[in-house]
Amino acid sequence: MQKKRDKQIEIAVWIVTSFLLIVFIPKNKIREAQVSFLFKQLLTWVFGLIVVEQNLIKYPTRTFFPKSNKSSFTFEYFVYPSLCALFNIHYPYHKKLSSKFFYFFLHTAGITITENFLEKYTSLIKYNKWHWYWTFATIWLTYYISHLYSKWFYPRS
Repeated sequence: MQKKRDKQIEIAVWIVTSFLLIVFIPKNKIREAQVSFLFKQLLTWVFGLIVVEQNLIKYPTRTFFPKSNKSSFTFEYFVYPSLCALFNIHYPYHKKLSSKFFYFFLHTAGITITENFLEKYTSLIKYNKWHWYWTFATIWLTYYISHLYSKWFYPRS
């Protein structure tokens, strides 16, 4: 029963994330979103494999590609890159520094809280030698690196 519910949650996450991309990425920003998405995939691929291979995190239930490697295809290769694309597309470039900091904090905290919830109440992710603050720090860092790359690739006036 638990495994079935976890698979339903994972499929729902795909549907919701796809919906968010379709609705909140303007047509004139699709290329910019793709660059951000692919760059974040590169980062999460490296970080995700290191964390899983070091047995810091485990993904007991994986609906997609369960035998390819130990990381979660859904979260590492689709959800985090999608959220990062949305983050970079809607980044408040012309706001005060405090607004930019809050924007980073809000996105990072939202992902961290959601992951922590999934860790406690599902078998989609399990922390072995990992804590929520490591998630917060790595998400913040990868968002920041991705943001710098996006800013370099698509300079703003």
